[in-house]
Amino acid sequence: MTRKQLYIVFMFAFSLAVSAQQKQVQTSIDKTKNKIGAQFNLVLKTTVDTTATVVFPGQKSFGKLEVIRNYVVDTVKKDSRYELVKKYGLTQFDSGKYTIPRLQILINKKPFFSDSLKVEVTNIKVDTIRQKMYDIKDIVKADEPSGNWWIYLLILLAIAGIGVLIYKLIKKNQNKKGELEIFKTPIEKATTLLQQLEKKELWQKGEIKNYYSELTDIARNYIEEAIKIPAMESTTSELIAGLRIAAVKKNMSLTKETVENLERVLMQADLVKFAKEKPLDFEIAEDRKKIEKSIVTLDDSIPEISEDEAFLNELQKQRLLKKQKTKRIVITIGTVVFLLFATIMFFIVTKGFDYVKDNIIGHPTKELLESEWVTSTYGDPGISVETPKVLTRLDIKKNMAKEVANTLNAMSSFGYGSLQGGFYMALTTMRLKQQGDFDLKSGLTQGVRSLGGQNLVFNQEDFQTKDGAQGLKGFGTMDMFNPVLKNSSKVYYEMLVFKEDGGLQQITIIYQVGDTYGEQIAKRFVNSVEFKKATP
Repeated sequence: MTRKQLYIVFMFAFSLAVSAQQKQVQTSIDKTKNKIGAQFNLVLKTTVDTTATVVFPGQKSFGKLEVIRNYVVDTVKKDSRYELVKKYGLTQFDSGKYTIPRLQILINKKPFFSDSLKVEVTNIKVDTIRQKMYDIKDIVKADEPSGNWWIYLLILLAIAGIGVLIYKLIKKNQNKKGELEIFKTPIEKATTLLQQLEKKELWQKGEIKNYYSELTDIARNYIEEAIKIPAMESTTSELIAGLRIAAVKKNMSLTKETVENLERVLMQADLVKFAKEKPLDFEIAEDRKKIEKSIVTLDDSIPEISEDEAFLNELQKQRLLKKQKTKRIVITIGTVVFLLFATIMFFIVTKGFDYVKDNIIGHPTKELLESEWVTSTYGDPGISVETPKVLTRLDIKKNMAKEVANTLNAMSSFGYGSLQGGFYMALTTMRLKQQGDFDLKSGLTQGVRSLGGQNLVFNQEDFQTKDGAQGLKGFGTMDMFNPVLKNSSKVYYEMLVFKEDGGLQQITIIYQVGDTYGEQIAKRFVNSVEFKKATP
């Protein structure tokens, strides 16, 4: 085979390889031209072995087109191979011509690329002359689904259960407070609780374990409060050892018999609680007498404290009461916060976040829309508009270039809100020193640009007020930077410009994209514009 023939064969094989790689991924799109916000459907298709691994791109945008839907891969078996179809929903909110770049697909970790495609996004033309316009219909309430009622019931029961538990905890703390107020001394508290224990007749009813638990708790609580050793948390041996040490330190006249009797009852209680021993009735009665005698003997053996010590004890008691009061306040506040949070979460699950935001948390533009609107006349020549709040006078002339200000004979500006705050409405009237043919289109364009937004989408159409005045309307979206929060938000704007009665007039309203209440305010505000005759 000659060198020329080898070259031809090589080139043919190379072209087949390139062709095979290019055809490994097929690329298609349902539309190459679409309206703003409409969806393009991009489809990537490849055929592979059943053992092959394929990874499709997962970006949130392809070039300048946003991925709004990422469909699940559709798998179709063809003989011994699989055809994998991946679909993406793309859109763009700015008009223009865009390119979907080549996208990388990994097949068995080897990169393959889709074809790049060109698409065009066009503005939506609104013809308000030929096409008849209708009022927006009232919102029709949809039937609420009833199949998930049990979920709402479980949420309510959970909230109720937690509320009952918190109530019991508060009640328990209140009872402890009552004990501190009723019993002035530890011995008075202990003897009273022993009497109350006997009235319960627990051991007579067979509840021997509960009886010994309460009996020893009364003794331990007394020792902890009166002698100041950690009796409630100590074992029996630790408690007796601590009691003997405290008796020496506090000069208590404590007999050996008293300590031994107390130790025997505590050990008997341990056997009942942990070894399930059942003492006889006379033994139970005897243990009760030993506990009462031990407590009284211990109290008698405690030496009288000085006035300074009594003051310190009272101070310590007051601190304890204050601490417990603070704890109750914290628990109460926590309960209220939890119940409020649980209620909000319940309404979010059942009604949706928008309902909670509008009716519980509060929505500024919703409050404006539902407030009492006022109709006022502003500027000269006067413009009558209906607004949720009275517009206040703005001093914008100081920020105006001197050469522009020199062309004005008079100017008045009124507004509410702020450009960066997400809601803004303003009205300006001007009279020029020299009357001439003012270009409304140029004035509208300059007025919109003066708002200071980025990524501006501009649309224009004729506008007529209810009293027949003719003007131009500019509308669209822009990104408005907030210097306080240091972030940008997309807002919708409408600007009206007129030249009536020898003057120039400009009306502006801005609200955040997606704010349905702001949209309703804008519609009512713009539709209320009416010109008054100029003053002579």
